[in-house]
Amino acid sequence: MSGVAMGADPMVPRTRVLRRLDALLQGVSRLLMVVCMLALVGAALVLSYSVFARHVLKLATDWQDEAAVFLLVGATFVSAAHVQHLRGHIGIEAITTLLSPRVNRVRRWLVDIATLAFCAFFAWKSWTLFWEAYVDGQTSSSTWGPPLAIPYGLMAAGMTLLTVQLVLQVAIGACEMGSRASDAADEHGAKRAGGTH
Repeated sequence: MSGVAMGADPMVPRTRVLRRLDALLQGVSRLLMVVCMLALVGAALVLSYSVFARHVLKLATDWQDEAAVFLLVGATFVSAAHVQHLRGHIGIEAITTLLSPRVNRVRRWLVDIATLAFCAFFAWKSWTLFWEAYVDGQTSSSTWGPPLAIPYGLMAAGMTLLTVQLVLQVAIGACEMGSRASDAADEHGAKRAGGTH
């Protein structure tokens, strides 16, 4: 009996450690969300200035569009980890309402694993793009010619944060399912032992 209890206990501390790491990542993500909000406001101001300069002042604009795109790319990718933590991405709820809570947990965990595989690959490819752009000194083809390492770096950093968030979610899910499975086994064993007396 004590052997069964000891087998289930290690999952709980592991889950606590993972949840603390998740909370730490969320602190970083919340700070980055403020930066992303400022980037969105900056993109709106840049685009508004661009429209005003082109149509009212009749000035040529060569940097505004790319600056706005860089800000939007950074805000989109850097905020992805926080959105994933909230599970705020678009999802189809029709299936989830038909499934039991246990099956839904397994479904969500399997989706997290598939998403992790995709995001890890995407992060790796983003870092290779960033490195090539940085080493080769690649710039955009516009007259402004900003370095392409900027958007690739923002994309790589954001996808890396998203991948770390998914690793934590998959690990937490595995620990929770493992502890629930051992709890169910303990209950089943207790019922069988109670039935034999």
